[in-house]
Amino acid sequence: MTRHTVRIAMAQINTAVGAVDDNARKIRHRIAAARALGAHLVSFPELALCGYPPEDLLFHPAFVDAGRRAIDALAAHTAGIVAVVGCVERDAAGHLYNAAAVLAGGRVADVYRKQRLPNYGVFDEKRYFEPGDGIAVHMLGTLPIGISICEDIWPADGPPVRQAQVGGARILVNINASPYHAGKREEREAMLAARATATGAFVCYNNMVGGQDELVFDGQGVIVAPDGTILARGAAFAEELICADLTVDAPARPHAPDVRHVSLGDPPAAPAPAPVPNLAEPLPRTEEIRRALLLGIRDYLGKNGFKKALIGLSGGIDSALVAVLAREALGPENVTCVYMPSRFSSDLSTRDARALAEGIGVRYLELAIEPLFGAYLQTLAGPFKGLAPNEAEENLQSRIRGNLLMALSNKTGALVLTTGNKSEMAVGYATLYGDMAGGFAVIKDLPKQLVYALSRHINRVAGRPVIPESILTREPTAELRADQKDSDSLPPYDVLDPIIEAYVERNQSQDEIVALGFEQDTVRRVMRMVDLAEYKRRQAPPGIRITPRAFGRDRRMPITNRFRE
Repeated sequence: MTRHTVRIAMAQINTAVGAVDDNARKIRHRIAAARALGAHLVSFPELALCGYPPEDLLFHPAFVDAGRRAIDALAAHTAGIVAVVGCVERDAAGHLYNAAAVLAGGRVADVYRKQRLPNYGVFDEKRYFEPGDGIAVHMLGTLPIGISICEDIWPADGPPVRQAQVGGARILVNINASPYHAGKREEREAMLAARATATGAFVCYNNMVGGQDELVFDGQGVIVAPDGTILARGAAFAEELICADLTVDAPARPHAPDVRHVSLGDPPAAPAPAPVPNLAEPLPRTEEIRRALLLGIRDYLGKNGFKKALIGLSGGIDSALVAVLAREALGPENVTCVYMPSRFSSDLSTRDARALAEGIGVRYLELAIEPLFGAYLQTLAGPFKGLAPNEAEENLQSRIRGNLLMALSNKTGALVLTTGNKSEMAVGYATLYGDMAGGFAVIKDLPKQLVYALSRHINRVAGRPVIPESILTREPTAELRADQKDSDSLPPYDVLDPIIEAYVERNQSQDEIVALGFEQDTVRRVMRMVDLAEYKRRQAPPGIRITPRAFGRDRRMPITNRFRE
């Protein structure tokens, strides 16, 4: 038995899909930083070189070729350190692999190929990649290290377990692009503690950070001791270089003919003093969600070349929350709020919209839509003659507002942030080409009750009513007709939200939802509204995934669908 002390670094970085050169530059700088700390090995997230998920960019040979050239160039910067870099590999037959390039001594020492390819929820890896196979152990001197990628570590019989059991690996390095949803950190850490105790090995779990379209990656990489104790944890939603010294009793190299051993050279002596491991405190759930939304806004706009945002204020809670989040993510100088009253807008809504904008210090515009609404009604008077007023007149107002916001967007280059929540998107309580018009839907995966909880949290943390109390306490209303209330069209949100959660996120049947204590007619009505609104959701802008099953990539339902329970 040989005792080793090895210094492990994990570079928790934010990369952009397709920005191979920029990503490679960031990786090169972090390799240098880890070397300066005396690290023997530094890992980078899954597909860090090309960004995750690259989707159909993988069908472009030039994209894959750019990654290959970048890996060869990065290898030259690994004198005195081992770097494990997530990348795409293509074999001689043209097959693609989700891979980890192991760079050491100025060369590509090995390439590990991901074996478990997720193909559920937001993942489509079997569309692009072939699975790897076999067991490889990488020898840093006489210390056996197992390298794996993301999903490989989730099953109890996955490659890291086999590397430890058959190949004697005492440190398991697992690189990830594990997207965030509320509660994901707890799930991960429980699983990783189980893997560490089952294998008797240290588990070094490095996770990507950053926003990519609808996904947000939260970082929060961890190093777990063989007894399940967390020795280091990266910050949530922030880049960080996590570093810790691990003391390992490594057995003699096992005789296992089916294990591929790869030499990475002898490690240099670790300098003293040892770094103090990062051990970020987990965030409370509501604050975690707030940070996810802020990073999602910042990265979606920044990575797509936008600096400024436009929000249509209604005087209600949803648009107020989006405005506050945008202001914090982008800065007050980069946010414009537009209030567009009609004949049905109340004085309270007008006061609250102004107070909100003034309180957070953003630019405020007030554009009355009554002249435009009147012109529309006059133009349509003939075709509408003899027909009772209905949602057609209501939706005209919403579409006028959407038109004005898009005109301002075209003129100023600011991106319109829509303000609909998950409860509304679920049941279709939204107007196509109206309040759904825009480029990014910040809270589209937040149920209405969570909108309230997050708004109250923001006020509590600020120690003042950033969102005016009157917005928090008034009854929700779209104000598209006289005395309108959301409750005229929808069940109360404390009934609606749990039914949506059961049906959409847990796939529960009508009978199962009724058994939870809800009236059958209400359950049937909500389920039908969800089903019929699919055509609207297909035309909605992307938005930040917060729940375990968001609309879009997580839940793919046919628009033309005649099945009913």
